[in-house]
Amino acid sequence: MVDVSSKGATLRQARAHAFVKMRPAVVKQIRRLKLPKGNPLEIARIAGIAAAKRTAELIPLCHPLPLTHIEVAVELCHNGVRLTSSVRSTSATGVEMEALTAVAVGGLTVYDMCKALDRGMELREIYLLEKTGGKSGPYRRR
Repeated sequence: MVDVSSKGATLRQARAHAFVKMRPAVVKQIRRLKLPKGNPLEIARIAGIAAAKRTAELIPLCHPLPLTHIEVAVELCHNGVRLTSSVRSTSATGVEMEALTAVAVGGLTVYDMCKALDRGMELREIYLLEKTGGKSGPYRRR
């Protein structure tokens, strides 16, 4: 792990994005909540929050952080499901990995809950939207 003991604890924030592409017929099924496992949008939201909290257990050499806020938004679109996360902490290192883990696991949860209807779904467009705080300063995706 990188030694962050000399860094000061500051407010760190990060937002991330992911998209699960699927057939329009599956989107209609989700909209009607006619899926065998229940509502994938709400379950994906909860899964993303839980995953952000456990990032250090999933990603080798990632620091365990005291997260002060996690939000995962899951939106149904005409050709899939869009996920965004927002994570905050006051610590000595950033929360980009927690934000990315939240949307990645949320997207995998959507896949798991909908795979009976469409095994050709694609988890794509996983990226950091922005981050603030820390020595390297702010970042915002163009």
